[in-house]
Amino acid sequence: MLLPRRVTSRVAERSGPKVFSIAAHRGFADALVAGLVPRYHEPDYGLARLTLLVPSARARRTIGEAFIRHFGADGKAGMLMPRMAVVGDLDLDEALGAMLDPLGAENIPRAVDPTRRWLTLARLLEEELGEKAPRGAALLRLAREIAATMDRLLFEEIEPGDLMQDRVLDLMGDLAGHWQDSLVTFARVQARWRSRLDDWDAVDAATRRNELFRHAARRWGSDPPGLPIVAAGVTSAAPALAALLRVVSEMPLGAVVLPDLDLSMDDAVWEELGRAGAAPEPGAAPFARDDAVSHPQYHLKLLLNRMGVARAEVRPWHRRGETAAPPERSHAISALFLPPEASRRWIDLSPDKRRLTGVRIMQTATPEEEAQAVALLVREALEMPGRRVAVITPDRALARRIVNHLGRWGILSDDSAGRPLSHTAAGRLLLLAVEVASGGAAPVALTALLMHPLASGGHDRREWLAHLRVLERALRGPRPREGLAPLSELVADKARHNPGLSAWWEGVESILRPLLELEPELPLADALEAAVAAAGALAGDALWAREDGRTLARFVEELTLIAREAGTVIEAAQLNLILRDAMDEIAVRPPWGGHGRVAIYGLIESRMSRTDLAICAGLNEGTWPGRGAVDALLAPPVLRSLGVPGADFRIGLSAHDLAGALGAPEVVLSRAARDEGGPAIPSRFLLRVQALLGDLGDSHRETRAVEWARALMRSEKAPHYPRPAPKPTQEQRAVDISATALDRLLGDPFQFYAGQIMRLKEMEPIEDEPGPKWQGIVAHAILQRWHEARRQDPEVNIAALMGVVMDEQNAHPVLRALWEPRLSAALEWVAQEVRASDREVLAVEEDAAGEFTFEGVRIHGKPDRIDRIPGGGVAIVDYKSGQPPSAAQVEKGFALQLGVLGLIAEAGGFAKAPGHPEAFEYWSLGKSDKSPTGFGYIETPLKVGRKTSGLLPEELLPHTEAKLRQALRDYIRGDAPFLARPNPDYPGYASYDQLMRLAEWLPRSDEEPQ
Repeated sequence: MLLPRRVTSRVAERSGPKVFSIAAHRGFADALVAGLVPRYHEPDYGLARLTLLVPSARARRTIGEAFIRHFGADGKAGMLMPRMAVVGDLDLDEALGAMLDPLGAENIPRAVDPTRRWLTLARLLEEELGEKAPRGAALLRLAREIAATMDRLLFEEIEPGDLMQDRVLDLMGDLAGHWQDSLVTFARVQARWRSRLDDWDAVDAATRRNELFRHAARRWGSDPPGLPIVAAGVTSAAPALAALLRVVSEMPLGAVVLPDLDLSMDDAVWEELGRAGAAPEPGAAPFARDDAVSHPQYHLKLLLNRMGVARAEVRPWHRRGETAAPPERSHAISALFLPPEASRRWIDLSPDKRRLTGVRIMQTATPEEEAQAVALLVREALEMPGRRVAVITPDRALARRIVNHLGRWGILSDDSAGRPLSHTAAGRLLLLAVEVASGGAAPVALTALLMHPLASGGHDRREWLAHLRVLERALRGPRPREGLAPLSELVADKARHNPGLSAWWEGVESILRPLLELEPELPLADALEAAVAAAGALAGDALWAREDGRTLARFVEELTLIAREAGTVIEAAQLNLILRDAMDEIAVRPPWGGHGRVAIYGLIESRMSRTDLAICAGLNEGTWPGRGAVDALLAPPVLRSLGVPGADFRIGLSAHDLAGALGAPEVVLSRAARDEGGPAIPSRFLLRVQALLGDLGDSHRETRAVEWARALMRSEKAPHYPRPAPKPTQEQRAVDISATALDRLLGDPFQFYAGQIMRLKEMEPIEDEPGPKWQGIVAHAILQRWHEARRQDPEVNIAALMGVVMDEQNAHPVLRALWEPRLSAALEWVAQEVRASDREVLAVEEDAAGEFTFEGVRIHGKPDRIDRIPGGGVAIVDYKSGQPPSAAQVEKGFALQLGVLGLIAEAGGFAKAPGHPEAFEYWSLGKSDKSPTGFGYIETPLKVGRKTSGLLPEELLPHTEAKLRQALRDYIRGDAPFLARPNPDYPGYASYDQLMRLAEWLPRSDEEPQ
């Protein structure tokens, strides 16, 4: 088949490699199309005879869009498009296209499935390390790291035997012990793995990829295709791919087009980049320690060296795209990334070499402000018809913020880099189901699972949530013991007042029970099937309906099948971590849709894209560029001796991504001064831009968008919030006063107002820490049971009753293990004191409740215990789980509980324990050196014994009566405001601090008039 003269003459007229470079300012995709169309177009066939080798599916889409724009600009209705074969990007887990991976390709063995390799490597690791092998998720993480290191070596065509060569073994003595151990482990596991591959007659995916490249190179080298083939934008420096590109460049109708190769760089600077795979002599290392691997041109030099092409042989591509930047931009980009020695030339650079017209630098205070400012820039750009804008950032959290801000204005956009499967709705539901299984139905995980937006269990969603809210209220407080039985008891208690709750819980329980009955050790496939069944029963078809559900379905199906074949056994408690790690590696990318002129890219996705405005966001160290990752198994000297680029190689790739983005007509470089961890360090790339601009930096600052963002978040200054001082009506003030409420009324009237008049009670968090309040409730319940049981059996064992109450409270085993020994010792002290005392216990808890009327107001209280003491009087006892109030607090009127109970006793208010109050005691369960059990002591908060301050015993009741009369006069029968926190010394709870907006007015409390 003959090609038109235009094609044959212009493509085949020259011998030698035909390698071109499109400068950064020209816009790769548009410039490529602008050159391909006139070069390869045929009247009857369009571009159908042309084949393009492109690096990724994203690149194929980008070039396809460029063709459409080109035809539209020429006023053409359309044209037959070229065939685009995907080389496949390893970072995106993409496979080779059918052109490079044909059926029956020269008997190349099939590639083993990556999941099968991962699980098999874990088994081999366990066999190799024996008892030293990590367990569960840690073992599988190590297997994944070994797989990544194997791929890294296979990418460079390094065989396992190379690890035993002299140049590696000679380094062993200089390596730290852990590096030596990891090298030996890696070599042995890899040998076991190769043996397993031989048994399966399979190879690693990277090996098959290399073989396919070699196969295509041999086939095209010996029999070049009769149709043109152009490799466009492929920059991977894999040796096998480099060999294929060399063949393509030498074919009569072939060519290679590289993006952003700097042809204006001086030869001396090019040499300063380092060896880049070209060993200076046979047997020398192809990479030197001082190679500039973080330079954006380094990987292109490595590619050219492996292709056997000199930079002088690369020709510039003279076409330009519609969105090309000024030519001076490429000169500035070249100067911007000069290596350290060459960067001294900045001093003598002429203005045209450092000109960055159209480039702005934006700095915000926080990531949230940065996202808002970027969204505003996008919205402004879209006001111009036809204007395209791309946001490029490796920070996925920042990208999600930007997407959300754009959504406020109805600009629909998606992060093309996707989200980890574990962060999607479907993935999160499965992980929550697994977390419930691993944690024994812990309340936080359980409520999160049942509240998940996809969960309804086949019920009406409103009905489902109504029942769930009842359960959620019941679960507030310390964590109960594991399992469904304690939860069923809670539901049974609440079902008396909530019709339908029992039936609803039975359905939930039937879904969750298989998860909670998993064996401690079981096959991974069985555990996964149980989790999927539970998630499916909760969500129904909604679990699989969207793109995240379909991705989850593929993941689950593949992992279950291969795990069953591999016989992988795990601990049930590790399933959550195992699945989370595996799902973090899977990206869920959005379906087609969104605004046609807005794109949000990750670094890989941004390659070859071109827009009118490029916003490079997240330019901080650790983000762009990311932190250089050292291989977990092979030491850097070992990798260099094997011919593998250093750990900073990816920094160079991210620098090249930024250089490509800087080729847009308008560019905004954005960063936030702080991130979630504190002050952030500017990206080294951004610092270079600022240094290159020098005194011109102020004219390149983007401040409008920052000011707009701050204006959107800025509101009028709110007036100072005064200290609350509510004044309810007389009808509202007519409330009873308990023995403990008088302290609050005098110490912090607002707390009394909120609790007694407004009836607001604090809600405990789910799985709350068991604090003093809960401990006091449990201790009081045990002591009440013990006192009541002593009436029939004076020698009853208090420890046995403690276990019964703990069971009734659903106390978690961990809590019981930590607290029961201390509580048991304190309760034993109480038992010893009561048995040895000459007192008679008259009443406890409910039996001791009493009341009396004082100046028309009902005063009531419930002592923990009332004893008859010798002489006929009574002793009022209150148990404390911690430190009791001091004598000074009693004197100030902040701890009058015993005094109020004394007034009730004096008025005859305790029907079951009449008598004149003569003793007032706190029995603390706290630590004490004087207690025979180490816990427990008696404290009288009055001036007794050796105390030199406080009230005398005979002064307590008159003092309490005076305080009570004052409180009733001012607050109950009077009209005094219930002022918030008038007494800084009052040791009240912080339950109502948010309600009183304490933080707003407390700093100015000294300014208030006295």
